Amino acid sequence: MARTKFTVEVLTPDGEVFNEEVEMVSTKTAVGSIGLLAHHQPMLATLDPAELRLYRSETDVVRYVQGEGYLQVQAGGERVLVLVDEVLEAGELNTSELQEKLKRAQGELDKAEADSAEHRTAKRDVHRYEAFLKVAEGESSS
Repeated sequence: MARTKFTVEVLTPDGEVFNEEVEMVSTKTAVGSIGLLAHHQPMLATLDPAELRLYRSETDVVRYVQGEGYLQVQAGGERVLVLVDEVLEAGELNTSELQEKLKRAQGELDKAEADSAEHRTAKRDVHRYEAFLKVAEGESSS
């Protein structure tokens, strides 16, 4: 069943990654998973590292992994803005590279003094690479 389309724009510090009409957006906020359709109420949400799915149709899904950021549903629910610090195509993830990054981040976390900026950064990186790895492992088993 075709749904009403709306515009989604995905931006990183490096620029625009995606700007098209879709039927649905699916991702993870700080308070849980969310699916957005056209005409959603305006909202602002904090995004966690997770898979970002952009449904052009039921069978045409663009898949990314996202870092931390924000999601804004603009008034009228006809435009969604995803602002994230990092976006990678899910199909391009390298499991062994992510495992190495996770190992380095865990080492930094183990060395960092509790409640320090280094500890918070390393903890965030561990969380990010665990989420990215989960998506990558799911992709490779598909």
